[in-house]
Amino acid sequence: MKPILTLVFAVFTATAALAQTEEGVEFDGMIFGADEINLNELKWIKRPLVVFADTPNDPRFIEQMEYIEGRLSALEALDVIVITDTDPAAQTDIRRKLRPRGFGLVGIAKDGSIFLRKPTPWHVREIMRSIDKLPARQRELREGSAGDS
Repeated sequence: MKPILTLVFAVFTATAALAQTEEGVEFDGMIFGADEINLNELKWIKRPLVVFADTPNDPRFIEQMEYIEGRLSALEALDVIVITDTDPAAQTDIRRKLRPRGFGLVGIAKDGSIFLRKPTPWHVREIMRSIDKLPARQRELREGSAGDS
């Protein structure tokens, strides 16, 4: 009985970032490590913005994260969730799927398609412009939604 209880506790602890609600999956926070999240769970819920680097000390990674952290509320309004991956040796599912080379910024639409792939840091203003051009975002704007769909 005790091993089962430990297993159940471990499962709940491992998924602390995700909470099930009546409307679907809810995320506690906006910035996650690549090993904490599954892209399939984000489909039609959030727009993942993945920031890759070979080390957290990469100046491009630091610059990109400063841009993002300075405008988190603007990104949150567009249903963006930020995923960071700075350990190539970990070979996370996200890294294997997107195959970055050094620093990389990858935007993924709610339908799972890649809409942005940049080898240099981008200002949040430019990221938001790219998101606003997406068909799902255009539909959200027509329907008067602030980003919720």
